[in-house]
Amino acid sequence: MALHDVSCVVHVHTTYSDGTATVAEVVDAARATGADALLLTDHDTLAARRDGWEGIHDGVLVLVGMEVSPKHGHYLAFGIEREIPHAGRTAAEIAAAVRTAGGLGFAAHPFSRGGHMLVPALARRIVLPHGWPAIGEPGGCDGIELWSLTTDAAEAWRTPADAARWLRDPAAAIAGGPPARHLRAWDALSARRRLPAIGGLDGHQPGVRVRGRVRSPLTHERTFDLLRTHLLCRAPLTGDVEADRRNLLDALSSGSAWLACPHVAPAEGARFWAQSADGATVAMGADAPAGDWTLHVRLPRAADVRVLRDGAVVAESAGDALELRVTEAGVMRVEARVGGRLWLLSNPVHLR
Repeated sequence: MALHDVSCVVHVHTTYSDGTATVAEVVDAARATGADALLLTDHDTLAARRDGWEGIHDGVLVLVGMEVSPKHGHYLAFGIEREIPHAGRTAAEIAAAVRTAGGLGFAAHPFSRGGHMLVPALARRIVLPHGWPAIGEPGGCDGIELWSLTTDAAEAWRTPADAARWLRDPAAAIAGGPPARHLRAWDALSARRRLPAIGGLDGHQPGVRVRGRVRSPLTHERTFDLLRTHLLCRAPLTGDVEADRRNLLDALSSGSAWLACPHVAPAEGARFWAQSADGATVAMGADAPAGDWTLHVRLPRAADVRVLRDGAVVAESAGDALELRVTEAGVMRVEARVGGRLWLLSNPVHLR
């Protein structure tokens, strides 16, 4: 299939809500780290869209969504033209309202349990639980943020030393990938229905602005190179905002996406699909009846590749290609590592 790779920075906040960087500064960071697209999600506002920020800015496509932010959980809404009110609405009602508005929604940090320090002098909660309560309900979300980089990191800190190590070398801290319990939960949910996954940063660039510049221990330039949602789109970016929006939203909704760590290696060219003997194909993210299929993995460089069915490893190989015949039903996905570090995590091919 002729697919076009688009490397996206997803779930980023600006000075339109509680981020420290302006949109222009965030775009500069995306460009500097080689991202093709930036999906902004300020809390409860589309002001950046009304102010004309959507479009291509010197090679970086900006699309403006919003993070619907009630107390019971947050929801990343894309493709909407007006803010989605959340007062008095349940999580499932918010998801339905996004769909009614013609949009697409992903549950932000859906498995959040909160986090707290165990040091007696600092024994307090540092992150409040804000998972998505409707994640298991039919229609409760269109997809999930499987890996919410900074939220998941902060919830794992138990001592100030944990936080210091993460801030000093975040690439080493995330080498294992998203929390294992997130993957287990996603595998279980995917066995029941298609649930596309993305990787988001929840990027606020914590810090202070001094003389027009932000001083932060975790700049966007650092985090944008850690995790991307790498979309495989049916058409290249054109500069036509409406066409580009439809193109990216189609890939997001279909699960045509890798979670990619660009600091490990570029992801452009990575492909995963199933094919039958008569030439029928099932794209990454899609469903098909179980039968006699061959899974195909093609990577732009050699890696340690694992194929998992319903969360259990069924094949392992070292190289830039893998083929595996499968005749049983299952949710099939791929993980690729380089030097022990997670590089790529696919959306599944669902054989029902």
